Amino acid sequence: MNLRAILMGLAFALMWSSAFSAARTIVAEAPPLGSLAFRFFLSGTIGVVLARMLGQSWHLTREQWRGTIIFGLCQNALYLGLNFIAMQKVGASVAAIVASVMPLMVAFAGWVFYRERLQPIAVVGLLAGTLGVTLIMGARINAGVDIPSVILCFIAVIALTVATLAVRGASGGGNLLMVVGLQMFVGAGVLAVASFFLETHEVNFSWKLAWVFAYITLVPGLLATWVWFELVSQIGAVKAATFHFLNPFLGVAIAAVLLGEEMGLLDVVGIVIIMAGILAVQLSKQSTR
Repeated sequence: MNLRAILMGLAFALMWSSAFSAARTIVAEAPPLGSLAFRFFLSGTIGVVLARMLGQSWHLTREQWRGTIIFGLCQNALYLGLNFIAMQKVGASVAAIVASVMPLMVAFAGWVFYRERLQPIAVVGLLAGTLGVTLIMGARINAGVDIPSVILCFIAVIALTVATLAVRGASGGGNLLMVVGLQMFVGAGVLAVASFFLETHEVNFSWKLAWVFAYITLVPGLLATWVWFELVSQIGAVKAATFHFLNPFLGVAIAAVLLGEEMGLLDVVGIVIIMAGILAVQLSKQSTR
């Protein structure tokens, strides 16, 4: 892994983690699904226009179309849609912690569905990650966190796991920025229909909301997605996923700084354990290649 890949991975982790605090700000002032649909429409338009300016084609390979549709549906519509709904009642730090277990779930899914052999260090990592999440969620449940919203976060991270497994097919064959833009449109279409039937469209407009919306559209939405696809195409999904071990700390830290969310001792201990578990799982995968 060269210096460029490391910097890209760190930038991705920071951008990805900041999205939780931005989302928490948006859902307090606007309908979650409608906001996401509009965000993805804007991101998709920008991505496709830039891709065409760079000479990229929307005539994708079959594997790219498959990955684009699955990624757009599972990450953009299901994962982010359910998280936005949940964050109406739970903090950004809760959503960030639950989302951080995605690499552990990818490893578990590989063992269950693809019969991938887990090394002892990977098993320890899975157990450690589970322990870390249990510590944090136990403390939050005792503090009165909204359990149905937490369940939505866990369903969302399952969808994100499926999306991650589909990335490899979408990242090969060129036209990378076009793929990013088109999968935004997939999410926008699904969420727009859901918002039409399920939501009341009232927005408490402010310049703060406008700036946060612009940020989440351009940075975590478009730029981070492009960086992720580019990182996967350069170093592979296994090595790229290693950077997810930073997300628990960054997500909670950003929420504490920007939103004033509390971070107790059990949160810190749980975050460290989750980070160690994720890193152990990813390192075990790299050692087998």
